[in-house]
Amino acid sequence: MPGNDPVLELGIISDTHGLLRPELFRALEGVQHILHAGDVGSLDVLTALEAVAPVTAVTGNTDGFDLRHRLPDVQELELDGLKTVVIHGHQFGRSPAPGLLREAYPDADLVVFGHTHRPLMVNLEGTWFVNPGSCGPRRFDLPVEVVRATLKGGVFRGRPVSLMPTDA
Repeated sequence: MPGNDPVLELGIISDTHGLLRPELFRALEGVQHILHAGDVGSLDVLTALEAVAPVTAVTGNTDGFDLRHRLPDVQELELDGLKTVVIHGHQFGRSPAPGLLREAYPDADLVVFGHTHRPLMVNLEGTWFVNPGSCGPRRFDLPVEVVRATLKGGVFRGRPVSLMPTDA
């Protein structure tokens, strides 16, 4: 029946750098899949996240050999009919931009990346580009957040979730 498509709940995170805040686990409650865009920090981070939901993760520029041995630089998968790419983004320089990622992955419907610690969620020519920002150690005055998203019938809907108290 149309309209009865199941909803896939996603948690999209990046740049944990070994820090798992209690607020992160509250933000991920009920997700069915976690996408981690690199700079994981340690295998312990993956183990803790895998206790919440299956994790698709990639390495970042600061990840050590233990993670590089276990994780690829890029993951391509299909989620609810969307061709999805997960990449850290350092391969594209200091500030990976949606335009560069679009050129590299022209068939993708959803590209998840990190590296800059700057949240971004934009649709460019039918492709969603999502940088959830950093959910690890705070960098400068940048927000500490993740993205909660739903996929239903091939439609992506995401919203940022702050992990910082409102007075921080």
